[in-house]
Amino acid sequence: MLNLNSNLDLDFKVFLRWWRRELSFLVPEKIKRLFNDKQGFIVISTEGHKLIMTYRLGEHDEVIAKIDRNEAGIAHYKALQANDERLVKANVILRLTGLEAICRELALPVAAKENLHQVVAYELDRYTPFKADQVYFAVKPIDGATEQGQIKAMLVLTTREVLDGLYEDTTALGLSPLFADYQGAANRLDQLDDVYNLLPQGFRQKTAKTPRLIHTALLASVVLLAAAVLVTPVWLEYQTVNALTEKVRVIEKDAKKIKALQLEIDTMIDETQKLIDEKNATPMVVDMLNTLSTIIKDDTSLAYLQYSDNHLQIQGESPAASTLIGILEASELFSKARFVSPVTQNNVSKLERFQITVDTTKAGAVSENP
Repeated sequence: MLNLNSNLDLDFKVFLRWWRRELSFLVPEKIKRLFNDKQGFIVISTEGHKLIMTYRLGEHDEVIAKIDRNEAGIAHYKALQANDERLVKANVILRLTGLEAICRELALPVAAKENLHQVVAYELDRYTPFKADQVYFAVKPIDGATEQGQIKAMLVLTTREVLDGLYEDTTALGLSPLFADYQGAANRLDQLDDVYNLLPQGFRQKTAKTPRLIHTALLASVVLLAAAVLVTPVWLEYQTVNALTEKVRVIEKDAKKIKALQLEIDTMIDETQKLIDEKNATPMVVDMLNTLSTIIKDDTSLAYLQYSDNHLQIQGESPAASTLIGILEASELFSKARFVSPVTQNNVSKLERFQITVDTTKAGAVSENP
């Protein structure tokens, strides 16, 4: 079961080395060669009194020379170097055989991890038959299961006499070794930033700062370009979305204004229609008077006329008031004519007094023809 309470042991230096290798892979070889013309490796080992020189490029190994460790051997190598450009551009590695170095695995306390070299130097005579001033050694942490509170480390050492002699023979050839390691625990040549080195500090190559700075700048440029490739489309899409959002916001404002105007227009149309409906629902008084004067005979007189809520009330005198009901009903403008009070007779004029109420109809037809 996963223990979420366990501590994460993150080696930041290891991470940076891995990250640098990954970025270096992205840099084209032609660009790398502009700042570092080294190509391939010359692995120098010994066989008796001879130096074995093996050229390695990628996974391919080729023994290119076996030379004596004397003046004749130096002359032999110079001749080879003049005719083989590989010998000029290759990095040089010293590789000790099993007769020249020993390697063993150590189990150390976790607290020793920060000062591994010093801790092993102090206890070297306990791990080996040598004292620290008799040998050159390197210590490198290695992965593997250990007891809790301990780490595993690889100790590689050789006597100073052996390595000093090999180094002198190499420098006599005009070569400067990059590092020295042990054949039984050889460094990976594709991971030069994670190697152990048996060479003492005074024998190691002096690294020029300018190529390293340029190399770092190139890696940083690759990172920035990669980030730009990833970020630029997203940023452009973001800008486009913002521009479209702003346009939509402006359009929405215009749409709201148009909607408000449309609502005002609809309200005005509704109010106008109501006025038209009211007008059409009510016949014009002139039309009513004109109709009354047309259908009522001259022997009938009107003394009172009132119009309200589509109801017309008239009062007057007529020789035959009862005939007025039929006359009004026959009109297209009036309907439901009825007496609202009894008919009486004027004793002086001998005419019948009447009071009639009638409803108005067909207002639209009348209003369209004023």
